[in-house]
Amino acid sequence: MLSKYSEVKWESQKLAINYFRVAIILFLANLLFGLLAAIQYLYPNFLFEIIDFSINRTLHINALVVWLLYAMIGAVYWMLPEETGIETVGIGLGKLLFYILTAAIAVVVLVFLLIQVGAGDIKSIWLINEGREYLEAPRWADIGIVVVVLGFLANVFLTAFKGRRTGILTVLMFDLLALAGLYLAGMFFTKNISMDQFWWWWVIHLWVEATWEVYVAAVVGWGLIKTLGANRKIVEMWIWIELAMLFGSGILGLGHHYFWIGTPEYWWEIGALFSALEPVPLIGMFVHVIYDWGKQAGKQHEINNKPAFAWFVVNTFGNFLGAGVWGFMHTLPQINIYTHGTQWTPAHGHLAFYGAYAAILIGMMYIVVQGKYGIRQMRFTAAGKWGISLLTIGLIGMTMALTIAGYQQSMIERAEFGSTWAGYFAAQNSHWMLQAMGWRLAMGVVTMLGFVFLFKDLLTIGPKLKAEEAAGSTANANAPAGAAATA
Repeated sequence: MLSKYSEVKWESQKLAINYFRVAIILFLANLLFGLLAAIQYLYPNFLFEIIDFSINRTLHINALVVWLLYAMIGAVYWMLPEETGIETVGIGLGKLLFYILTAAIAVVVLVFLLIQVGAGDIKSIWLINEGREYLEAPRWADIGIVVVVLGFLANVFLTAFKGRRTGILTVLMFDLLALAGLYLAGMFFTKNISMDQFWWWWVIHLWVEATWEVYVAAVVGWGLIKTLGANRKIVEMWIWIELAMLFGSGILGLGHHYFWIGTPEYWWEIGALFSALEPVPLIGMFVHVIYDWGKQAGKQHEINNKPAFAWFVVNTFGNFLGAGVWGFMHTLPQINIYTHGTQWTPAHGHLAFYGAYAAILIGMMYIVVQGKYGIRQMRFTAAGKWGISLLTIGLIGMTMALTIAGYQQSMIERAEFGSTWAGYFAAQNSHWMLQAMGWRLAMGVVTMLGFVFLFKDLLTIGPKLKAEEAAGSTANANAPAGAAATA
């Protein structure tokens, strides 16, 4: 995946490979800073005053968001010429923006590592950190991201208007426009803390949990067409349903973030009910496609990229469990009054981000490798099997450990002590909490090992399978006519 280009003919797809290169490096940073934060949770003096927990946490979360964004943009640039039938319009601008964005990300990371904090004045907001959780980038970087995304949108829209416009691409156009627009909600401040939190949650929920969900449906649908030869009409029907659910339940589901910030109480029921409906269309599309595919016969029945398909399976059910089940487990207000601000939230977040977003984008990496090397049939290697197994086991293990930690926090910190400081420290020092966080760290190590196998597989699977196919073709060509026919 990271070697010189070979089979790729579109400049857009060469740019996509660059985005995936940076994404995989940021994925490593995401896991590394997460491991450091997990160690510091158990051993607070570890790297104290060198890279503190607050900085590790910031880098862990922001590296996650940024590597996913890189891979999302890369996936679109890969899909675009195949869906439209033409080269991406303004590809030169796209390449320039890629280098600008990458340089900006590097500067922001260095600032977080070397400078870390500022005076809390307007200068710090512009140059160091805006101080809003999950949206910590300095203001100049925020503006830069908007400029890059607008350029990306221009590439997508101009190409779609000039070339063939499919249903998948049309939904992506709507979704990317919303994705760009909703980010703006996090770029201004209000003096009222409840109103400020209101707009902040528009970014966290509608940007990440809604527009990204529609993006995933479109990319999974395209991936199922590529790997299974899925019926495009079925795929596009469910993608349109997903888009409708964004407006029908995604915006209303945003209300589950409004419970405790001073908004009217009717949001309790509305937010709790509709937030659970968002993963439903993706499950529906996957099951419908598999049912339709299962009735096919012959060569159409074959999966031409088994690693990518396996990651799509992880995505579909990981999304349902992480975003749906684990999300709904603590979003009902009658439950959230006890679970809010506990480890229930990161338990949901870890499994949801892995299942809903990371898995689909790793699957796209395997599709890119297949296209890059012109491989007819992608099979699993040992490294690929270890990668998907250890990453999934590690994330599920972390989720279970954090769930146990959140449960004991709810019982001790909230139910028993009533959200007092005494309750907080009693919960933090509980043996259940310490054991759970120890298991979280252990499962983090398992996850890192899974990444090592995944990285190795992405580096080597393309040349390996390409050489095997070339050797097989040579053997068939040199075999006697009867033997070749039998083969």
